[in-house]
Amino acid sequence: MATNAEFAAVINFLERERGVDRETILQAIEGSVEQAARKNTKVSADFTVRIDRKTLEIKAWDLYAVSDSERGFGILSVAQARRIAKNDAIQEGDTVEVPFPASKLGRIAAQTAKQTIMQKIREAERSNVYNEYKDRVGDIVTGTVKMMARKDVYVELGKTEAVLPAKERLPGEDYSTGSVVRAYVLRVQNDASGPAITLSRACPEFVKALFRLDVAEVADGVVEVVGVARDPGRRSKVAVRSLDPALDPVGACVGVQGARVKGIVRELNNEKLDIVKYSDDPEAYAREALKPAMPTTLRVDEKTHTIHATVPEEKLSLAIGRSGQNVRLASQLTGWKISITADATLGSVGEAKPVGPGTGTLDAVIRRLAEALGQSEEVAAALVGKGFLSPEGIVAAERAYVQAQTGLDDETVDAIYERAQAIADAKGE
Repeated sequence: MATNAEFAAVINFLERERGVDRETILQAIEGSVEQAARKNTKVSADFTVRIDRKTLEIKAWDLYAVSDSERGFGILSVAQARRIAKNDAIQEGDTVEVPFPASKLGRIAAQTAKQTIMQKIREAERSNVYNEYKDRVGDIVTGTVKMMARKDVYVELGKTEAVLPAKERLPGEDYSTGSVVRAYVLRVQNDASGPAITLSRACPEFVKALFRLDVAEVADGVVEVVGVARDPGRRSKVAVRSLDPALDPVGACVGVQGARVKGIVRELNNEKLDIVKYSDDPEAYAREALKPAMPTTLRVDEKTHTIHATVPEEKLSLAIGRSGQNVRLASQLTGWKISITADATLGSVGEAKPVGPGTGTLDAVIRRLAEALGQSEEVAAALVGKGFLSPEGIVAAERAYVQAQTGLDDETVDAIYERAQAIADAKGE
């Protein structure tokens, strides 16, 4: 067995470096030595090991019955019991603690004890990590990249490790061993293999947490981040409101000369941020959420939970956004389905009304679009009627959005997109 000084050094190391409570270590050692002794030496079920908390001296003993009428393992005669216990008052039927030399445990018992101790210490470490991080879900932590496995990033957080999965990373971000990562604690789970800490830089909550850190009014609760709609790495829309009528929530979040929001944008790898003012009025909220587009009219349909917006024809692509991003994020932020059409399409298809500068009549627009896409005028009329006036405008919108607005079948929409993309690519060359 190790000397008390060596023993103390090992315990101090485990306590300091592994972060395991001293009492937990000592109890683990006591239990493991008892278990090893019962398995590898001749002791009774009452075999006990105790470590003096001050001197760290290990004492072991077995509990023997006292009987002159019985013989066998674990039984002492009265005379033997009185001699061992140095107590002449011992009688038959009593029990006596018999000291057990630590040297008798043997090498196998010592090895078993060592393995059990390490197992219990690992369990205690895992428990400590889980207890430390289970209440930190929602916090932002800073760590160092330890290794990469495929596209997952393993981050060292002090004495523990967390994972930043590929799907929780921002597009275009590169990591190398030793680089510093700032991320949101998304989940902390305690399973058979130990606590699993999952980080995220792509979830909407990460944006919220950054505002809590970088905007004093948000941290103080004067300004509230009501909602975040996010296309990670590309664009986020953030709705804020002030509990102080005299305070502009958007201005507070942007900061002087944009200082506050610039810091957040840098942390998000230059992701664009639209900070808008929240409103309980769906129409006013939708108008804010659609920025930078400025709708000319808005109509709320409570029955279908849809907000119908119209914008100037030349602003239709801006309102919809690339691949439908702007209208999609606005819809996510408000919780309403948002339908956008161009002002110029108002009126019936058969009327020869101006559609916009340089476009001619509505009939002419329909004919040109039908010819460009290789579709019938009925299909082109369905597209124009919902504000899709050109191949470029179609490509700028999300396929599902176009289909939902026009009601065209899958085959037709596929053909439209293939032709519209070819035209847009040719113009871009």
